[in-house]
Order: sequence, then C-alpha cells, then structure tokens
Amino acid sequence: MTDGRGQGGQARGQRPEAGAESNGAEAERPGDSSVLDRRGFLKTSAAAGAGVALAGVPASLGAQQSAARTFRLAYAPHFGMFRQHAGEDLVAELEFMAAEGFTALEDNGLKGRPVADQELVGRTLARLDMRMGVFVAHTISWNEPHLASGDAAIRDAFVQQVRESVDVAKRVNAKWMTVVPGHVDRRLDLVIVIEPLNTLRDHPGQFLTRVPQAYQICRAVGSPSCKILFDIYHQQITEGNLIPNLNAAWDEVAYIQVGDNPGRREPGTGEINYRNVFRHIHSKGFQGVVGMEHGNSRQGREGERAVIDAYIAADSW
Repeated sequence: MTDGRGQGGQARGQRPEAGAESNGAEAERPGDSSVLDRRGFLKTSAAAGAGVALAGVPASLGAQQSAARTFRLAYAPHFGMFRQHAGEDLVAELEFMAAEGFTALEDNGLKGRPVADQELVGRTLARLDMRMGVFVAHTISWNEPHLASGDAAIRDAFVQQVRESVDVAKRVNAKWMTVVPGHVDRRLDLVIVIEPLNTLRDHPGQFLTRVPQAYQICRAVGSPSCKILFDIYHQQITEGNLIPNLNAAWDEVAYIQVGDNPGRREPGTGEINYRNVFRHIHSKGFQGVVGMEHGNSRQGREGERAVIDAYIAADSW
C-alpha cells in the first residue's frame, strides 16, 4: 500500500499509499473491549470477494477484446487509470477494464465513496465477472504515531472504521482490506500491521518496512485473516531480493501490489524484471489479485494504452 494521494487522482484520505507519483494509483489499508482482540478483529476485517460491466465501450468490441486476451494473473487497475478512454463514469471505466482483459479492480478510496456508488461498483463487478481487490479500511495520520501510539481513543476509532469497512466489503464482495499502522512510536515494543512500506523514499518514519517483520506478526497472530500485502515496489526499495523474499514469506502472502522503481509507474519503466517476477508468482499457483498501484508514465490516451501494453508484455512468457 502509499502516501496521501489516492487512486484515480483522488485525495487519499483513507489510504496512504498508492500514488504519490501516481496519476491515480492506490489508497491504503487494512474489536472489542478496552483491549483489542487482534484475532477476532482480523477475522472480521477480512471480509468478502468479486465481479463487473461496460458503459462507454460497445458491447461487441468489449466481448471481442476480452475473448482475445486472457492475462495469466488477475491484474487490478484502479479508477482513473484509463479515464481518457472511458471517461469518469465508474461503470464505463469498469467496462473498459473488462474489455481489455483485466479481471479485478483496486480502489483505495472505496470507503469514502457514497453507498450508492459502492453498490453500483459491486453490481457491475458481478456482471463483468471481475473481482474486487483491496481498499483502505481506515484513515491514518502520516505525521505522528497512529495505531502504534497505544492511544485507546485512536484504537477505538480504528476498530469502528474497520467495522464500517466490513459493510463496504460486503457491498462489493471484497475479500481484502488494507491497514497501515502510521508512524512508529519508539516508546513501544510492538504494533500490528499488514503492509510493509518503504521508509527510504515514500513513507519516512513508518514502523513496518520489511517482509520479515510482517511475516513474524502474521505467524504470531496465527489467523488466516491476518496476512501480508506484498508490495513489490516498496520492497524493491527497502530490501530487493524480491523472488527469494516472496518465497520465504509465501505462506503468509495473500495479496500483491506492483509498480516499477524508480518512478512507481507501469512495468517496464524501471529496473524490476516484472516478466520474471510475474512468471514466478504464476508458477507458485497464485490465485489472488495483483494490484496495479502505480501511476501512468505518460499522459493521455497514449499513456493509458502504454500501461495496457506493458502488462501484455510482462504477462507474456
């Protein structure tokens, strides 16, 4: 998951990450008594799974394109990524994605959308047989300790937001929600989070930065509802060694996000060999969603087409 910019060029009140440079990219993340029951909360927060339709694209064209192209992995664009082709209508954007062969959607800012729009997205996904990827489950402060602060009021507000997000997940049949912990509070020994973020470039001061940390937390919680969101862009900056790290943490990895480095744009614009990475992920039998949490390297319709072509190339082996 990212910084304060939202997918599709929207303000990211809810999710920290995706697209600083994202021309529209990701949002961010995934009790109770006075003490948070981590297992109970996480089981509840990992709620539901998938589906979509076409509005500015002729139905016949969409059917031809979808039939002609089948990606090996469930790459998930976000709203705004193909706005020049599909306009700003949510249904039209989803239909364009489906017509181009994409089978999932990622929308960090979903929780902030009106309920009617959430329901519309859910119905359209179902019609288009697309899956819902992650959305950010809670708001977060990027400038001071948040979940890591130990503040009971912050914790209670977080729990309430996640409960609300469970309802959001049901509307779109979503299975995953992103949680980001905020700044580290060095007075405390432990804080629970799900997505490691790079602290070298995009998120200075964050507590969770490395895959081994996330792995140890998930193993300690011991719940199928507490897993790792492995963001390849962040981990290339923080650790590199991508394929071995994926292998080492694989049994706790439930979701993957991508973006090339440097720049956080589509595959092929930076140093990561995404064809090899995608081939490896596919070889391990990954059935989850691969979130396209990045921006477009070029503007306009040409830039949007370049994103699609980049995934066709990276998915060809």
